Amino acid sequence: MSNSFKKSINLGLGLLMYSREKVEELVEELIDKGEVAKKDAREFADDLVRRGEEQKEELKKLIQGEVIKALDNVNVARKEDLVRTGEIREIVREQIQQAFREQGFIKNEDVK
Repeated sequence: MSNSFKKSINLGLGLLMYSREKVEELVEELIDKGEVAKKDAREFADDLVRRGEEQKEELKKLIQGEVIKALDNVNVARKEDLVRTGEIREIVREQIQQAFREQGFIKNEDVK
């Protein structure tokens, strides 16, 4: 994932957290001014925060889906599509041993 893309995501999440702090400040102001009951204000704030968290998860899933689509469009291999270096070594080792056996350089019992 590109660095600028990560920064954009972090900015969005930072704004979400900033908004949560602002909601809590607003609720405190309303309570202090006596414009709303403390219980009602807390429930309202909790509801806003909960909905914000749900929207954050929806946004995260949407972004992940779009990134996967973009990677598929440019034929970039994903992590689960790649063969590990150790697996490659094992495959090459087996192929070399097979070629040596076929050429008579080693016997089956010589291979460990």
